Amino acid sequence: MSTKHVVVVTRKLPEAVENRLRRDYVPRLNPDDRLYTTDELLMLCEGADAIMPCHTERLTAEVIGRLPDSVRAIANFSVGVDHVDLQAAKDRGIVVTNTPDVLSDATAEIAILCLLGAARRASEGERLVRSAEWKDWSPAFMVGVQITGKRIGIVGMGRVGQVVARRARGFDMDVHYHNRQRIDPALEQEATYHPSLDEMLPLCDVLSLNCPATPETTGLLNDRRIGLLPDGAIVVNTARGALVDDDALIAALESGKLYAAGLDVYNNEPAINPKYRDLTNSFLLPHIGSATRETRDAMGFRALDNLDAVFAQDEPQDRVA
Repeated sequence: MSTKHVVVVTRKLPEAVENRLRRDYVPRLNPDDRLYTTDELLMLCEGADAIMPCHTERLTAEVIGRLPDSVRAIANFSVGVDHVDLQAAKDRGIVVTNTPDVLSDATAEIAILCLLGAARRASEGERLVRSAEWKDWSPAFMVGVQITGKRIGIVGMGRVGQVVARRARGFDMDVHYHNRQRIDPALEQEATYHPSLDEMLPLCDVLSLNCPATPETTGLLNDRRIGLLPDGAIVVNTARGALVDDDALIAALESGKLYAAGLDVYNNEPAINPKYRDLTNSFLLPHIGSATRETRDAMGFRALDNLDAVFAQDEPQDRVA
């Protein structure tokens, strides 16, 4: 009988996922769901065969360099891998995987929620009702922006971006997109491709950020590019906070250059720029893009499928390094 492999699980996972871990592996679980320090994580990894981290763990080159030789795989419970130094893992022969596909629908739902919340002043309205400050109705009360028929520009037409586009079409929105390269025309569904982001921005009543965070996309939405958007545009970010220059976005919201922003991700989360909290035209969520029961189960099972493949000496379907 073969010995089960030891897997360090950095955060509390759904019950069904942890049950499968207990069945097939020897998991070192985190029942209190606390953030480990680097030293605590490294101590847990002693004698372990794999790690199942989330985006909350920063597996830098320095951390990966200190991992014990027993660690053969990093099976991320996330689609984004900007928290892992992929080259450092590759240099040590550690397989790295992620969980694409399974969270596209849930994340696209949050993008539409952020869009609607920002456009229709949902945060302001909800606070008025809860604080009993809602006094009456009038034609001038809580007037927002209608999104039906407007133009949406999507940055990153991958799995999530394509679902956002489909949902936007339900509001009769005119879909434009910028991507590293044009996608298959059969997947475009009449969306307009723009090789140049700068040329797309002036057309965007709504700008939705759906690309990964890479050295090339860090700070992508800066002061100059915000200036290219139409006055009164809405910005939605459900990808990664690193895509946005916070000072530039906040200044544009304060000045009225932008009508509103709907954000689910931030730089330095959860210690976000406090100015966002003071803006009445910011609709803010706590990074819950994939937070449905169905999606979180599917993410865990996908990560475990990848681990199963690694230990069976097969190629995992979602290998990124």
